[in-house]
Amino acid sequence: MKIAVSGKGGVGKTLIAGGLACSFADKGLKTMAIDADPSPNLALTLGLSPEEARKILPISENKELVESKTGTGYSGVFRLSFTVDDVVSEYSVRTPFGVNLIVMGTVKSMGSGCTCPANAVVRALLRHLVVERNEVVILDMEAGVEHMGRGTAKHVDTMLIVADANMKSLETAKRIHELAANTGIKQVFLVGNKVGDDIQKETIKNFAEKNSLKILDFVPFDQKVVEAEMRGETPLKYRKSEALHAIENLCEKITAKND
Repeated sequence: MKIAVSGKGGVGKTLIAGGLACSFADKGLKTMAIDADPSPNLALTLGLSPEEARKILPISENKELVESKTGTGYSGVFRLSFTVDDVVSEYSVRTPFGVNLIVMGTVKSMGSGCTCPANAVVRALLRHLVVERNEVVILDMEAGVEHMGRGTAKHVDTMLIVADANMKSLETAKRIHELAANTGIKQVFLVGNKVGDDIQKETIKNFAEKNSLKILDFVPFDQKVVEAEMRGETPLKYRKSEALHAIENLCEKITAKND
């Protein structure tokens, strides 16, 4: 099962991605979490300490790995065909919740030199994880799906677009939905997050209905999540909190829809 989680920054998609990964791992399923967000913090959500998270070298910044996969010995020329199956075993990190994590990283600005080899490795690894590996893969993505490419995106079973009641996040969700609809993703759902009251829920419902977005479920605002993040803890420690219980329900609904 392959699930992509996207949405505007700040809507809480990383918590949902981490909570889903943890829920699938709890079911005894081999689970891989992929942090493909430009500001990666899935490691912290999955229970790694800040020190442990800082030690993770993103794939896109691993010059030795990129060179070993794409180098030809000729300046400006790199290989387009290479295997990446070994990257999973060598560069994934086991987290306290039983989920293996890979941090993709992002390609730096134009001033940092040619980004083609790093891009090629990230794309090849993403395709390998989504298309070829038989396990649960949860992708915490940036807003949009362009970097996945049609050949990869069509193999994602479910795209979750996370939004709160803020109109900016809902408009971003609409744009992501439009992109996802053109890439062959089988199921695309909106998840209302940080929902504090009925007015916020109705705002999300009305926007979804007006723009033909299917809502999978709502995750309530949870003070325990806020307090955990203020203390620098992973909210996944509080599995009985309202938000985490709702995310477990998301896991069940996704599983049912993909059976």
